[in-house]
Amino acid sequence: MPIIIDFPYNGALHLTAFSLLPANQKSEKIMDIHHLKIFASVYKNKSFTRASEELHISQPTISEHIKNLESSLNCRLFDRMGRSIMPTVVADVLYPKALQFLDDLEQIQDEISAAGTGIKGKLIIGASTIPGAYILPRVASSFKKQYPDIAFEIIIEDSAKVTAMVQQHEILCGIVGARLTSDKLIYAPLLEDELVLVSTKKIMNQKTITLQKLASIPFLQREKGSGTRQTFENFLERNNITSTVFNIVATLGSTSSVKQAVKAGLGVSVLSRIAVQEELDSGLLQEIKVKNLKMKRKFYLVRQKKRTLPPQYLAFSKHLKKAIA
Repeated sequence: MPIIIDFPYNGALHLTAFSLLPANQKSEKIMDIHHLKIFASVYKNKSFTRASEELHISQPTISEHIKNLESSLNCRLFDRMGRSIMPTVVADVLYPKALQFLDDLEQIQDEISAAGTGIKGKLIIGASTIPGAYILPRVASSFKKQYPDIAFEIIIEDSAKVTAMVQQHEILCGIVGARLTSDKLIYAPLLEDELVLVSTKKIMNQKTITLQKLASIPFLQREKGSGTRQTFENFLERNNITSTVFNIVATLGSTSSVKQAVKAGLGVSVLSRIAVQEELDSGLLQEIKVKNLKMKRKFYLVRQKKRTLPPQYLAFSKHLKKAIA
């Protein structure tokens, strides 16, 4: 059965219902696109409650939409088991098709807008701490000046979380400081960064140190999942050292909190040069060279191989690469 997109006068989007059941059981009812969006959220979150929170819609309304969708498709999409739900086989088949359909529909709208008035719409970008706090705000500002009808939402999480959000189709792309092995993702290098050991003179008043000596100094580390932490631990492994031998005095969830703790004299840490350059220039922090260790890394733009980026994302990607080149 062909899918027919209808744009009625009030702007609501509808399509002729399709069914995954045999032809003699197909429904001919009209199904609102909103049903599919709600279904995708419920399926992804495996919860009516979490879908309600994500979409800012009441839980009874979520349940009603799913019930209407099941009626339109003449099948059950979720088995209700007490307080939990389990997607049915039909839901497993429908989910990727629904995502693709919603993507295609959004792209149609974006391309029509772009053809008429230029690049416009919303950009939702995930970013690990360093690009999210120190790179994207500047680039977003210059892009916004060029395309004033663009609205940004920048989600700052650690590299592992941002990558997971891309893999789970929660966002279209992200900027991360560590590559995770996956044949479903594309990583495009953006810029190079360097990790540096920083301290205050009260903790360490010297210019160089060995890794073996560093292991005895009070050390502050980022949380598990941080690209900075993963990169540092990778360099340690290449030197046959594990972070477990370090004198870890605190694990902190952001670069900003680590910097503040170092300034307060709680310990030393390895951080992005981009993040601490201002403090190094002002003398609030000092860089200590680690003998025989140069910790270079790259930031990447990550996206799904099979997801097509809308026009505003393609334009921003091009602008981003040019701005930080």
